[in-house]
Amino acid sequence: MRAATTTLQAAKTLGALLLLEAALPVSLALTGAALLRSLVVTPARSTAAQPRTVLLSGGKMTKALQLARSFHAAGHRVVMVESAAHRTTGHRFSRAVDSFHVVPPPTDPGYARALLEVVRAERVDVFVPVSSPVSSLYDALAAPLLEPWCEVLHCDAEMIRTLDDKHAFGELATSLGLPVPDAHRITRSEQVAAVETGGREYVLKSIPYDPVNRLDLTPLPRPTALETARFVRSKAVSPQSPWVLQELVRGTEYCTHSTVRDGHIQVWCCCESSAFQVNYASVDKPEIEAWVRAFVGPLGLTGQVSLDVMQTADGRVLPIECNPRTHSAITMFHDHPDLARAYLEHDVPTVTPLPGSRPTYWVAHELWRMLSSPRQVPERMRVLLDGKDAVFAWDDPLPFLVLHHLHIPTLLLRNLWQGRGWIRIDFNIGKLVQAAGD
Repeated sequence: MRAATTTLQAAKTLGALLLLEAALPVSLALTGAALLRSLVVTPARSTAAQPRTVLLSGGKMTKALQLARSFHAAGHRVVMVESAAHRTTGHRFSRAVDSFHVVPPPTDPGYARALLEVVRAERVDVFVPVSSPVSSLYDALAAPLLEPWCEVLHCDAEMIRTLDDKHAFGELATSLGLPVPDAHRITRSEQVAAVETGGREYVLKSIPYDPVNRLDLTPLPRPTALETARFVRSKAVSPQSPWVLQELVRGTEYCTHSTVRDGHIQVWCCCESSAFQVNYASVDKPEIEAWVRAFVGPLGLTGQVSLDVMQTADGRVLPIECNPRTHSAITMFHDHPDLARAYLEHDVPTVTPLPGSRPTYWVAHELWRMLSSPRQVPERMRVLLDGKDAVFAWDDPLPFLVLHHLHIPTLLLRNLWQGRGWIRIDFNIGKLVQAAGD
């Protein structure tokens, strides 16, 4: 059985490599055309009144590339870091990135010291963590070591722990008088049966980030007590790995990003959520923004705060979780001239996506949807025509070429050599989604 599984995984990996190889001629032609264009079209770049050196972590992720481009366009110098496992990221070849460094993984004891070495060597003025779910806490723990040398735009470690904990976040919001779904911390599987549901449906979510189980929204209780117990036992619930039993709210799900300084929202965006978060189109939801302002303001937060929010048919706003880090929806600011200023300066009027800004997508994900479900072709073609790829830029084409034809193939070949499986390719994050991933 294990041999058969390994063979299927290898076939899947080889199939993905062949598809990427098939697209290489088109990518080369597109990149070549963009490079030729750059010989006659000079990219617009402002001269900053106070040029700064900005350090960005999470170099494999598109959101780090977007921030790099925004800071560069505003006249600032950009330094990017990433771990060795993703050192082939195409973003290091962006013309917006002035310097790239390989650092240990965030969980490594030497991570904070390595960041400090980069900060000192590059004379960094501001560190903007572009954190993964795993690294957001370690970026906060590194802050006290870095702050004598540069500003760190990140919540402190205690707040990161609270916001990252779906149950603790709900309790904090409740203490501020804000509505949230009913929730119960679960550390033993038998606790689920003891919850008085009052006829309401609930979902069981891992509190520690889980790249596999996070998409499982099976309603509870199941039709029978036995089925409920069997489902709960299938999850790794323990005091060391707590879960939250959260009321299942029916309605429309939205995701938001806020860049906050001293409780003041300086960057704001909101869009409808999707299953894999690879399509972003701005929507105006003042009632959701009002909830977030009522949350970050009294707490005086400084950092980047992203919330997943449900809005019911009758208009109620009920956030279901908070992620204290940059959201990929930041790609909606691809054409905004004031994003860097909103990150770096105090008391800036809230910056939102431009009214005519095109939605963002990742072309590899759109093409795969067409291949795997031909009925979606008309819909996906509309997405391609109405939006823009979040990675490709005419004045900065190399990240797109390297992402699809060096970085992701390198990860696939490494997994093939190691005999490891993967669940899907995330071109947005620049990684293979797999069990126990980041």
